[in-house]
Amino acid sequence: MAVSYNRLWKLLIDKKISKADLCNAAGLDPNTMTKLNRDEEVTLETLGKICAALGVNIGDIIDLLPQV
Repeated sequence: MAVSYNRLWKLLIDKKISKADLCNAAGLDPNTMTKLNRDEEVTLETLGKICAALGVNIGDIIDLLPQV
């Protein structure tokens, strides 16, 4: 399955939070943010940190896409 973080980017826009602010709030490594920008897989722990920092559930930040 492929992943898409478009929901995360839309949520950041709605909450007026920059990617740098998210990095700091969730304690993310810059390399992790690069993976997110490229729609690459990250650990469940990382997704949990993002959810905790934003006060949302995992379904609010990620979509699983079927591979064709």
